[in-house]
Amino acid sequence: MVSRPAMNFNPLAPEFQANPYPVYDMLRSTMPIFHWQDWGMWFLTRYEDCAAILRDPRFGHEILNFMTRDELGWGDPVASQQPLNAVMAGWMLMRDPPTHTRLRGLVHKAFTPRVIERLRDRIQAITDELIDGALAKGGMDVIADFAFPLPITVIAELLGVPTSDMDDIRRWSRALAFTLELTTDPSVYDEGSVNAAEFAGYLRDMANQRRRAPQDDLLSGLLAAEAEGDKLTEDELIATCVLLLLAGHETTVNLIGNGLYALLTHPDQWALLKANPTLTRSAVEECLRFDSPVQMTSRTVLHDVEFNGVTFQRGQQVATMFGAANHDPEKFANPSTFDITRDPNPHMAFGNGIHFCLGAPLARLEGQIAFETLARRLPDLKLAGDPERRSTYILRGFSALRVMV
Repeated sequence: MVSRPAMNFNPLAPEFQANPYPVYDMLRSTMPIFHWQDWGMWFLTRYEDCAAILRDPRFGHEILNFMTRDELGWGDPVASQQPLNAVMAGWMLMRDPPTHTRLRGLVHKAFTPRVIERLRDRIQAITDELIDGALAKGGMDVIADFAFPLPITVIAELLGVPTSDMDDIRRWSRALAFTLELTTDPSVYDEGSVNAAEFAGYLRDMANQRRRAPQDDLLSGLLAAEAEGDKLTEDELIATCVLLLLAGHETTVNLIGNGLYALLTHPDQWALLKANPTLTRSAVEECLRFDSPVQMTSRTVLHDVEFNGVTFQRGQQVATMFGAANHDPEKFANPSTFDITRDPNPHMAFGNGIHFCLGAPLARLEGQIAFETLARRLPDLKLAGDPERRSTYILRGFSALRVMV
């Protein structure tokens, strides 16, 4: 294994963000585990390696349980970023057992598959309404007019957030999403912290209203959720709602945008879906694999680990590259081929291990309804000009994707 790729690996480069898959193929075949000195991080590109790391409890998030900030070379926390740190500290996404186990168990009690399935008719109604708008105009920007309003309306209604506040939710969520990217710009975290404080304050006011007058929504359910006499603390409740609103739409926007682009640029597959609506489930899974909405996640080494000839030292960051893993020829036959009939399709778009995406059933349902309805109601859908890609890597998607109906 090498300490740095022979090529100029740079996940911040526009050309890499436009199409990282050829780079993944090169890395996987020549240096599947490598250390990028510029960031002091390890990167893994093979499916089995990524899955193993995500299931291994020696890799986690709460490194401060094992090392001090001085030992890690972190210095003192930045005061201006305290609101952001406080919100993220309450995310189950950033916690290890036993806290992760407790938080996930409590949230799951108010976020069950039965609740998700009850949303089917509402998701269909929103989808049809958005498509009505596209038909009336003769086209749409898939991102602004369809992929964004569908999931954010669903998760907001599920939690009990008024639709009139959607613009604020989107602004706050987008600022927080940028803090999850690989970036050298400290202003991203300062801006994220300002938005985290506003987001938390808004949800705290809502929670107080629900305590006085509970409603039939997820926020009221979370307030009532109990497990063995335990409840979410106030800070955990607010952080969890922020996470659900952020993750509940951000990645689904990319699933719909990336997936529809893949379908329209592979006309044989688009025709196949239109002719065979029963392929919708497998089509969604292939969209998730082929151009994954989340390209990477990371873990911190909690204990020194020998892994496939590499020594990971305590405190180091290890990135598992979902986009590369989902194109691993050792796991997927002809991985560069977009095939909506692919079966089995054990992609890693929702992660692996104990942090597997809690919202996966909702994202899948939204994707299935979206693609089936688009194929049925807009069979002549065509791209209108070149799409515009977001300047992000980890959350991969488009900022604009215009189509004619």
